[in-house]
Amino acid sequence: MQLGLQCYLKFYESTQGSAKLKTFDDFARSPYYRAFVKFGRYCVDIKAINVARFIDWLLKHNKKIDHWCRDSIYGEYITDYVRSESTADALARAIEEAMTWAEETGNPDRDYLRYGNTNRVCYAITTGKISPWVLYNCGSGMTLLENLSQEQIAMIWPMIDSDFWQRKFRDYRADAEYAREILTKAGW
Repeated sequence: MQLGLQCYLKFYESTQGSAKLKTFDDFARSPYYRAFVKFGRYCVDIKAINVARFIDWLLKHNKKIDHWCRDSIYGEYITDYVRSESTADALARAIEEAMTWAEETGNPDRDYLRYGNTNRVCYAITTGKISPWVLYNCGSGMTLLENLSQEQIAMIWPMIDSDFWQRKFRDYRADAEYAREILTKAGW
């Protein structure tokens, strides 16, 4: 409900442009109440990355409120987000995902890309938990990409588009070096 309220306030501010501050009672009586609460629940359920930025993205791209809870919409957002996020954020999220896997399996987190279930890893890539900043800048990531099936590559391609990422790494050499250094020290 809190995410729904935050979204309602942001939506009202950006679409109405009024100086009048909306209250929780305004939110509860709004015809959009259910839609915003449903969206908040959706964000929690999928563990959406950077919800505030997701809300801004939805409003900027004029997405219909009824479509905000669609996985295809989140997929569009997360592809844009991963392409513009900081290297440090991408690395932190990947390490967090690997640590979760390590707790569940008893394996070292550095082995996530080596020995993790490839379907789970592909899902983590499509949801932005594992970024191309990681995949293309560590040995285990490159090995994983070489061993994926054509179907798996097709599934993750929007996130790992090699043409885009080669340009990105060339334009941001210091960030790519930083990623390689951190991942090498971590044993990835």
